[in-house]
Amino acid sequence: MSVAASSGGTAPGLPVSRTIVLLRHAKADWPQVADHERPLADRGRQDAPAAGRRLAESGIDFDLALCSTAARTRETWKLAVQEFPQRPKTVYEERIYDASPGELITVLNELPEDALRVLVIGHNPGMEGLADVLIGASEGDALARMTRRGFPTSAMAMLSFPGPWKALEPGTATLFDYWAP
Repeated sequence: MSVAASSGGTAPGLPVSRTIVLLRHAKADWPQVADHERPLADRGRQDAPAAGRRLAESGIDFDLALCSTAARTRETWKLAVQEFPQRPKTVYEERIYDASPGELITVLNELPEDALRVLVIGHNPGMEGLADVLIGASEGDALARMTRRGFPTSAMAMLSFPGPWKALEPGTATLFDYWAP
């Protein structure tokens, strides 16, 4: 597929702009179950739809959602996506659970080139670490807000990146928005 066809009309030779939104799962409960099976807490069940509304209001029409296989991320996604005008293709990716920023970059490097707008629902410290590693530039006060707040549950970093997924590496993305409940 040519650049023009894959980017919705971008002139040939110009890098295709991609969007990556990193969403940390909503607040989880701590019952006596394995970590992978932890459900959301009551607050998480309130925050996940709020995160979904914020994503819907962003106007980003996601091509793909990558979600960790952990119970709390699946539940976050189930509640958040109900706020979307249409559900993007969803892939439950076990490599996102307990992943380092480098492992998450590897997952993103493998994405199909026709996926231009991708949402990743995962865990800390991976989500915050990945945002920190990818950000090479920032718009407005997004980086200051993220630095001040950290990456609490239901937080999201919205990044743009020019080029193919296989070229995504540290410092190549721009943080254009940050939100936390």
